[in-house]
Amino acid sequence: MNFNENELFGAALIGFDLIDGPVVRWTKSLQSSKSSLNLDDFAMNFYLAFRGGNGGKKPRAILYDDFYIVAFPKDLELCCLFMKPQGVEQNITQLNKIASRMITDMETDEDCADNNDEDEVEETKRLIQNILNDNEMSTPELRKYFKLSNAQIWKLMSVLENAQKVKRTKKQDRAVYWTSI
Repeated sequence: MNFNENELFGAALIGFDLIDGPVVRWTKSLQSSKSSLNLDDFAMNFYLAFRGGNGGKKPRAILYDDFYIVAFPKDLELCCLFMKPQGVEQNITQLNKIASRMITDMETDEDCADNNDEDEVEETKRLIQNILNDNEMSTPELRKYFKLSNAQIWKLMSVLENAQKVKRTKKQDRAVYWTSI
């Protein structure tokens, strides 16, 4: 990040009160700014963003549309520097182009994965039919054989039954037995 001291327009110290939670201890305006940022309204958000979460997984800066904040924690307090970004728009535009390309790539990957899932389901149906050819097997046996959940095996068996590829032969206790047609 390139830093220019002219970007700095304010500072604030956010402390932590055991009863009230995060509170603004002091603020300082470093230049005449048109910013109407009410720090009291944002104190909780800033404090939680910079101090919350797992150790080592905390941001050092957060970029908003009109300003960015860099925070430095000390004990339970947080010193926030408020800055006006200069020249960020072109970087954001470039990043938006990269993100758009990545989204398109991810959607393409998901479409391929969906096609692979459909191929896998069709292959599983074909295997079930072959296993049940001149054979009888219960739903729990098929479920374990293909490592499917109860709902998944029942969905497949219903589809195969509706397509008249398999039929129910008997029911023993709660287990339904199947064979190929």
